[in-house]
Amino acid sequence: MAHRVAGAPISWGACEVPGWGLMPDPETVLKEMAALGLAGTELGPPGFLPEDPEAIRARLDRHGLRFVGGFTPLVLHEPELDITAARRALSLLAHAGGEVAVIAAVQDAAWSPPRPLDDEGWGHLAAHADAVQTLTQEYGLIFALHPHIGTLIETEAQVRRALAVSEVGWCLDTGHLMIGGTDPAAFAREHGHRVTHVHLKDVDAAIAAELMAQRLSLVQATQAGLFVPLGRGAAAVAETLQALNEHRYDGWLVLEQDTAITADEPAVTSAPMLAVRQSIAFLNSAHTTEEINR
Repeated sequence: MAHRVAGAPISWGACEVPGWGLMPDPETVLKEMAALGLAGTELGPPGFLPEDPEAIRARLDRHGLRFVGGFTPLVLHEPELDITAARRALSLLAHAGGEVAVIAAVQDAAWSPPRPLDDEGWGHLAAHADAVQTLTQEYGLIFALHPHIGTLIETEAQVRRALAVSEVGWCLDTGHLMIGGTDPAAFAREHGHRVTHVHLKDVDAAIAAELMAQRLSLVQATQAGLFVPLGRGAAAVAETLQALNEHRYDGWLVLEQDTAITADEPAVTSAPMLAVRQSIAFLNSAHTTEEINR
């Protein structure tokens, strides 16, 4: 399984959400990913890695890391799709050697709080998601629609509506599904054939409840310890992995324990590396148990 386990810059504090916090040093992050034995990494937010595809390839090659792909927020519910923005993001991923385009449906480019969609809005979202998936395939990439807190697809009802209106592939994110009220393991059992990419994170249920009650923002909840090493939260990670295995999912497993850096720090501390190491140990244990039970 080791060749399928990748890291994500968000575990070290590099996030695409506007106003998230300080950007960690990319060389330190990539060096620590490699030291942990991770097979690859996602792109991270603008400014984390170079915008030149060849420069991305060179930097990751220097650390022995494969390029998994990247996360792109797009406005999909308006009547017109910004195809230029979609092409720009997909072109960078494809030319840098990426494999997966992870797409989130945001209210706008500033990640304004999402507003409920009417039938027309859902129709636009479905049509544009289909169009972006087709475009993604033209670039030789895999499309994965990402449910995410703070986007138009966060609650259980929104997840079910999105599944119903479009046949696109999905990113199963154990953390964001669980926070929004969707059981990740049930999602994997019922919709495993739709899963094209996986983000693994675990969640503190009490802090998640504070977030969904709007008593904490996503950044505040993250700083309070919303995301914990795999196996220490309520996101049913082991059961989800078992269900994915039954569907013969053989794609990337990207470890994410979101971190938000707000204090001025001279370098990345050892805390993210320790948390990711704990998650890797959990994955290895879960995989061994599964093999024994076969």
